[in-house]
Amino acid sequence: MLRREAVLATVPFAVAALLAAAGPAAAGTIGASGAGDPYFPFSGNGGYHVKHYDLTLRYDTTGRHLDGEAVLTARATQKLTRFDLDLNGLKVTRVTVDGTAAGFRRSGQELVVTPRHALRADREFHVTVSYSGTPKPVSDPDGSADGWIPTDDGAFVAGEPQGAMTWFPANNHPKDKSSYDFTITVPKGRTAVANGVLRGVRTVNGHTTFRWHQAEPMAAYLATATVGKFKTEQYTTGDGIQVFNAVDSREAQAAAPVLKKLPSVLKWESRLFGPYPFRAAGSIVDHAPDVGYALETQSRPLYDSAPDVSTLVHESAHQWFGDSVSLTAWKDIWLNEGFATYAEWLYSEQHGGDSAQKSFDALYARPAGNELWAFPPGDPGSGRNIFDTPVYARGAMTLHELRKAVGDHDFFRILRAWATEHRGGHGTTAQFVKLSERISGEDLSGLFHTWLYAQGKPSTA
Repeated sequence: MLRREAVLATVPFAVAALLAAAGPAAAGTIGASGAGDPYFPFSGNGGYHVKHYDLTLRYDTTGRHLDGEAVLTARATQKLTRFDLDLNGLKVTRVTVDGTAAGFRRSGQELVVTPRHALRADREFHVTVSYSGTPKPVSDPDGSADGWIPTDDGAFVAGEPQGAMTWFPANNHPKDKSSYDFTITVPKGRTAVANGVLRGVRTVNGHTTFRWHQAEPMAAYLATATVGKFKTEQYTTGDGIQVFNAVDSREAQAAAPVLKKLPSVLKWESRLFGPYPFRAAGSIVDHAPDVGYALETQSRPLYDSAPDVSTLVHESAHQWFGDSVSLTAWKDIWLNEGFATYAEWLYSEQHGGDSAQKSFDALYARPAGNELWAFPPGDPGSGRNIFDTPVYARGAMTLHELRKAVGDHDFFRILRAWATEHRGGHGTTAQFVKLSERISGEDLSGLFHTWLYAQGKPSTA
């Protein structure tokens, strides 16, 4: 994600094991109501892993009414007599487990499901949830909105960190990644854009249905179903990546020269970070001036207005750092945002702009009382801080200090190995430190402690 204020400030394992390791222990055969993340205690759930979501949605842009059916293919990671799904608002009318009606009730953001028969550990099962209503965004700890955000011609659908639950029932924590199918019906003249590859478009009786398929594993917060009046274009890059761009006509003139650079940006990042991790790419450029941020929705970043090149580079870099290699805990958010911000610095350095060192120096010149030094990026302290300046800027500065310590040869080996060895999976700060020490052959504990965890402005002496 690139919050508007962050742009100004920076100027620039198995899934079961992950779920069990960090989440609160399940009470007997009841799946935990959270994934155990202290920043968002009720996000995600325990006791199962969702392998696939099949979402069928119908959205009335005039009445802002959503009808949905979600079919989740999941695997129990323990014996289950009850489990939770994250779903905020919206009325649930029916839940089945393997085709048999199941009991359900609401408890805050939790949809509590009781199957008729207990599910044994390692069993694959299907949950179908029928629901409807007027989806509304949630307010994040920093005051911003995320989730299903209505616009004047549809909806801007951006889910980081909590918003997926505003429009579909989910195991909503980055530790749980799944493949997706989307079938979205909207009034004729509107376009519904989701993740992955467009599988088909059909118009019947004044409504158009779009079918999308996201094959590679994706965290729920990275899913989108953005709806609007868009100009669209499709093409395939020389590397075989299927590109789909959707642009609000009010943003088209400003967006065109930037989006034209997308293939070259992806090619440049592929040289640095390894092969592009998905079969699809593109951009959604909406006209949503009140949103205030862009998001790295997997395979197709979402912009609230026409982006500049730095923002395009930032959100594209997230396809490696944040989307393909995902977090296991929100406190490690610097692994997403620090890396994407440093990609901006590298792009500038290699395309005739400021060097990464100059970007570092401009930030380091800020006095000790500046917001940049308000908290260490390795553990921001709460969900309120995860999109603040230290995560982005001091996170990028950490990478620059690493680069200076190990030299360019090893530094770029580290970045590429991180993206390659954890492709499609997860990573932690401890794993990144270990990888950096393995490749460089150096003890880097002091460097990472100083730049990621020490309070106040670090010394460069």
